[in-house]
Amino acid sequence: MVYTSQQWQGEYQETQTGLPMLLDPGLLRAARQIYHNYYEVHPHLTQRPMGVAIDRFTYRGKLIFRAKPILLPQESFVPLSQLEAEIY
Repeated sequence: MVYTSQQWQGEYQETQTGLPMLLDPGLLRAARQIYHNYYEVHPHLTQRPMGVAIDRFTYRGKLIFRAKPILLPQESFVPLSQLEAEIY
């Protein structure tokens, strides 16, 4: 799922119809790469991030360690559950 700064409602976000928002596969791939790179560079750190804030246009992002992220208008939040989920 993707969260934007105006749409954040806590644990998860749904569209007006009550269905979960679909995540752009490229955005999810970039967020997973950012998350993976963090753990390759810092394997000894034990603090788990809440997710990744990622720019929808440039795919540049940063790990978020707070429960309620503050995002720029062009950023989306990808929660940790989406980063660790494997699609078969």
